Amino acid sequence: MAENTPTPKRAGAVIAGAVPGQSPRVLRVAARQAALAGTELVIAHVDTTRFVAFEDPDGYVNPSTVDVAGAASRAALAEVQAAADSALADETVSWTVRQVIGDPALALIRLADELDASLLVVGTRKRGLGESLREFLTGSVAARLTHRQRRPVLVVPLGEPLAPDEELVWE
Repeated sequence: MAENTPTPKRAGAVIAGAVPGQSPRVLRVAARQAALAGTELVIAHVDTTRFVAFEDPDGYVNPSTVDVAGAASRAALAEVQAAADSALADETVSWTVRQVIGDPALALIRLADELDASLLVVGTRKRGLGESLREFLTGSVAARLTHRQRRPVLVVPLGEPLAPDEELVWE
């Protein structure tokens, strides 16, 4: 008699949030996590120049018709694609790059829901006054992700940590 054993469910995709100029370390860590889970990696660039106008009850998202920076958005996506090509050249995991729109944390959550993602991976911000001010005004994407959805979030530090006696230098 054949034994009726359920087939193990494959883990949902790993999603890595990516921005132009980001450390390749974030994508490499995300690729390792996807390989360990036996799933694909989806690299998501969020176009913050477009936003969701409204979402139908059936889940269809209607983007705004205002394209504030179309050429800049396409250039940013191309830069993320090129960075992924370079960072993941030696990786064996299957990966794709997608662009989503709107507020970064909410856009990543929508994509995670759509793909039934198993993990979200994001990097920390670069050190400096400009980045600190931007984070103060808009909030940390990583912090907002951890508070607004049910999936695990892996935050990858971008640089070397500060030594206990090292001062933070404002650029």
